[in-house]
Amino acid sequence: MIIFGTRGYLHQLAVLTMVCGWCGNPAAHALRKRVTKFTLFFVPLFPFSTKYATQCTFCGGERQIPTEEADRLLAQAHAGQDGNPYGTAPRQQPGYAPGGGGPHQG
Repeated sequence: MIIFGTRGYLHQLAVLTMVCGWCGNPAAHALRKRVTKFTLFFVPLFPFSTKYATQCTFCGGERQIPTEEADRLLAQAHAGQDGNPYGTAPRQQPGYAPGGGGPHQG
């Protein structure tokens, strides 16, 4: 019998100060990377999916972003660490929210 499956890993890459596209408030946003790995006998072997997202700490609104934008935001966060550990970034637009609706689902 062979036991195989997947396992997800969530990494927080940075915390950025942005104006939220959902609620319009300037708030901290967590930049996160979700990696899904193929497992064999509960041992993670190789990643087959990597996704990036930002989440507003004020309203909880989440937006998936492309890899290029995640790299840009991460570079911006590292460049902004001259006394400010959170970095800065421009206003984000509301986009895809997992689960269908926005952050205010009932």
